[in-house]
Amino acid sequence: MPTDVDRELNRIGSTLDRVRSRTDLAVSSRNRQHREAEVVRRLGRIAAADGAILVGAIAFALIVAPLGIMGAMLVAVLMIAATMLFAVMPASTPVNVEKLAEIPLKALPRSTERWLETQRPALPSPVRGLVDSIGVKLETLAPQLATLDENSPAAVEVRKLVGEQLPELVKGYGRVPEPLRRVERNGLTPDQQLAQGLQLIDDEIAEMTAQLAQGDLDNLATRGRFLQIKYQGEEG
Repeated sequence: MPTDVDRELNRIGSTLDRVRSRTDLAVSSRNRQHREAEVVRRLGRIAAADGAILVGAIAFALIVAPLGIMGAMLVAVLMIAATMLFAVMPASTPVNVEKLAEIPLKALPRSTERWLETQRPALPSPVRGLVDSIGVKLETLAPQLATLDENSPAAVEVRKLVGEQLPELVKGYGRVPEPLRRVERNGLTPDQQLAQGLQLIDDEIAEMTAQLAQGDLDNLATRGRFLQIKYQGEEG
C-alpha cells in the first residue's frame, strides 16, 4: 500500500511534470514565433532590395538608355546576388551586452533575451532548460515595463537584475577555462554555480513579474537582492 510520503512524492512529481510541460510548450511557441519573425524580416529585406534594383533599372532605361540584353542580364545578376546576400545575413543586429544599460527599459528584456540566446550554445546542456525558462519569463516581463517610470526604484531593480546581474553571471562563467568548469572549488563547480545563479535569476524574474502585475512596486523596489557568485578563474 502506498504511504502518505509516496502519495506526496507522486503529487509533487505530477506537478513538476505539468510545469515542465507548460514551459516546454511556451519555449516551443516562442522559438517558432522567433523563426517566423526572422523569415519575415529576411523576406522583407530581399523584397526591398530587389524592388530597388528593378526601380533603378527602369529609371535608367527610361532616362538614360535602354538596357538591352546585357543590361537585363546584369539586373538579373544583381537581384540574385541581393537575394543571396540578405538570405544569409542576420535578420537583426547583434546585441551589444555592454550597451544594455542604455537600452529603454521596456526593450531591455527582449534585448537581454536575444543576447542570452546567442550565449546558449556555449553553456552546459543541463542549464539550457533554465535559459529557455528565463527567456519565456523575459517575454512575459517586457509588456509590464511599458508604463514603468525609467527612474523609479522598481525600474532600477529590474534593470540591475536583467541588464547587469544576468549578463555578468553568464560572462563570468565564460571566462572560466573549459577544463576547469567541472572542477570543484569551495564545494561547487563553476557549472553548478552557473546553474544555481540562473535558477535564482529565473525565480527573481518570476517574482518581479508577479509584483508588477499586482502593482506592488514598493515591495519590488526594496527587494535589494544581489547575486554573489564567484567563479573559478575570475580575476580577483
